[in-house]
Order: sequence, then C-alpha cells, then structure tokens
Amino acid sequence: MQAKDDEKAGQTRASCLRAATHTGMCGSIMTDHQSDLLRVLSSRGYIHQMTDAAALDALAAEGVVPGYIGFDPTAPSLHVGSLVQIMLLRRLQQTGHKPIVLMGGGTGKIGDPSFKEESRQLLTEDRIGANVASIRRIFERFLTFGDGPTDAVMVDNADWLDKLEYIPFLREVGQHFSVNRMLSFDSVKLRLEREQSLSFLEFNYMILQAYDFRELSLRHGVRLQMGGSDQWGNIVNGIELARRMDGTEVFGVTTPLLTTADGQKMGKTVSGAVWLHEDQLPHFDYWQFWRNTDDRDVGRFLRLFTDLPEDEIARLEKLEGAEINEAKKILANEATAMCRGREAAEQAAETARKTFEEGASGDALPTFAASGEVALVDVLVGLGFCASKGEARRLIKQGGARVAGEKVSDEAAMVVVGAEPVRVSAGKKHHGLLVAG
Repeated sequence: MQAKDDEKAGQTRASCLRAATHTGMCGSIMTDHQSDLLRVLSSRGYIHQMTDAAALDALAAEGVVPGYIGFDPTAPSLHVGSLVQIMLLRRLQQTGHKPIVLMGGGTGKIGDPSFKEESRQLLTEDRIGANVASIRRIFERFLTFGDGPTDAVMVDNADWLDKLEYIPFLREVGQHFSVNRMLSFDSVKLRLEREQSLSFLEFNYMILQAYDFRELSLRHGVRLQMGGSDQWGNIVNGIELARRMDGTEVFGVTTPLLTTADGQKMGKTVSGAVWLHEDQLPHFDYWQFWRNTDDRDVGRFLRLFTDLPEDEIARLEKLEGAEINEAKKILANEATAMCRGREAAEQAAETARKTFEEGASGDALPTFAASGEVALVDVLVGLGFCASKGEARRLIKQGGARVAGEKVSDEAAMVVVGAEPVRVSAGKKHHGLLVAG
C-alpha cells in the first residue's frame, strides 16, 4: 500500500513539475526574480520549463549554485544545436555560479534515445575518449576553468558508471523507478507508437542520467540540472531520485526547442551540421551561417548567442529593410568571435566583404585542391557543397552552380586549375576556391 501511495505521490509531483514552466512547484507565474541568474535566463529567452522557480530563485540569490548539463561525446565536435546549452552554462558562470560540464563517457556507450527514430551506433571506448578530449577545447572558449568557487570543471560519468555492479545497482537505485511511468515519457512513447525498436540498453539511459544527477549532487554539491526540452523527463527522474535516496532538494531548468522562423531545426542546413570545431567547418562557413539568419530571428539569436547588452539588441532588432543586414553582420561577428576567436571573425567578415561586395576571393573560403582539369561535380562535392555527384549534377542542371561568377549548366563541365584560385559557388550562399595542388 505504501509503495502505491509513494508512486501516486511521485506521479502527482511529476505532473506538477511538467506544469511548472516559469512557475514555482504548482505555483503562480513568477515575473520578478531575486537572482541575477533567473533574471538573465528569463529576459534572454532561455527558460521553457522550471521546477520550483521560487525556491531556485531564492537559492541562487543566496550564494553559488553548482549546475550541470550533460553532453554525450558521439563525435569529435559539438554542433550549433548544442550551443544553447553551452551558452546556458556561460550564463550560469556570468551570474556568479559554478558550471559543471558533464561528459557522457559512460552514457555515451549507450546513447540517449530521446526522440531518436533508431538506435545510435555504439562507439568504442577509445573513440569516446578521443571525442571527449576534442570537445573539451570547445568549452574552454566559452567558460573559465579552474579551482575557484565559480570556475568551471569538466567531469566524466564513466568515473562512476563504469564501476557500478549490476545487481547492487538494481537493488539500490532501480527500486525507485516505475516502468509504467518511464513508458509514459514522450521520448519513449514516440518510439513505441512508431513501432521502432527501443533496446533494453537504451531504456536504461534515463535511469543512468537520473543517477548522474544524484552522483553529482553528492560529489560536487550540484543543485541544478539544465538541458533542452527533450530532457525534461530525464531531469524529473533525477530530481525524484535525489529526493527519495538522499532527501536532497535539487532543481531543473529546460530550454525551448530551438527552431528558426521558417520552422527548421536550429543548426541543420542543406550542407549538413554546423560544427563548432574549425577542423570540421571553416571559419568563413561558420560566420556565414550566422550572417544568413532570417530577419525574424536576429533579435532572438543576439540574446541567446552573444553577450551584447539587451538595450543594444533592442536597437538592432528594430532595424528594417537593408539595415537589418548590419545587425546580421554583428550577430555573425560576435557569435564567431566567441566560438572561433576575434581574429577568425574579422578574417571571415573581410572575406565576405571581398567576396560579395567586391566580387573577389578571400583567404578564409573553403578550398579544394586539384591539378590540370577537374570535373565541376567533383569540385562541388570536394568543397562540401553537395553530398554526392548526383546531387552536384542536379545543382548544375537547376542553374545553381557558378565558376568565377559565371553560371554553368553543363553537368559534364570541366574546370581548368591554374596558378590563381578559381571561385566556385553553389547558390547564393556557398562559395569556395579551387586551387592548384
């Protein structure tokens, strides 16, 4: 009977948490925040859901709150789709709190199934380790690491997950999870409704993530977990687990699902993911991604992805017509400087000016090296503008390819490689150089 009552209470509490967008626990909407943390997160558009806003606000006003976000190292770089979460950690530090970057060296061996249509390919431990080391470089550009009370630290959940013993873990932690409730989360329900396989391995992910929250609470005094809206169920599980096992009050904040004004998922382009590492995406292409922002998104993106003061952002977002392009350039410069460095941003901006205003070539454009004569379809693929030769032929056939500013309509066209670089364009937004090599 007690178990049923406890489960019922947990379900009621979870329902309450789901309704807690900008509210206290089943409380009224908060408009005035005591803490700089919630004032900044609210005014700059980061908050979608929040548990017990009044208590979190009071805690953040009293002292340093350690908070974390988890990142699974599935590739050597994160992409723009992760940037809201990185900026959330930056805002945490800027308002006097301690960011914890949790790398999923342990959970990465499973892969987060949330809202995925199929299972992730399992990575080797060596690959995961290399990805963690590579990703750390990104965070060092956005956060200050060190030993101080508000300095960022990076931890790896493999440190505790790899040491778990299965039966003791099930007895100690598994008893606090209701399978009925786990099946009710949208991230799981969606896969089942589509009759897409959800392995038992993946099903365990939400338990392990909840355990991460509890473990970080014990090891680092973490009181706050943040994440995207797709992580709400996992965060709620962690809050419940900490309460049940330790009697600790911890909190959760999620950000809205970020889409562009035309409904596209943030960071997804025709050419693929917009990577944060320059190893995987040239500075110019990163700068150009921000420069191509839809007029309707400029103000929102300036608040989320730059440190510009809000009064300056309010001025920029009011610009109309051709003047809004100046705001887009500022967005591109500031976002690129934060991720790639000020020199890279200035170089990309100058390249864009020469390319689009003077019709010249710039040093920061992506390049493809060849000798003699080379097929245009090979150049388009080599520059990363097309995923295949078939796609390149279709682009040429549709009139989207230019060489040295001239439209090319012959799918079999060859380009002569000379001493001077040749500018090759795909559409109006993608430009590169064919160079001798």
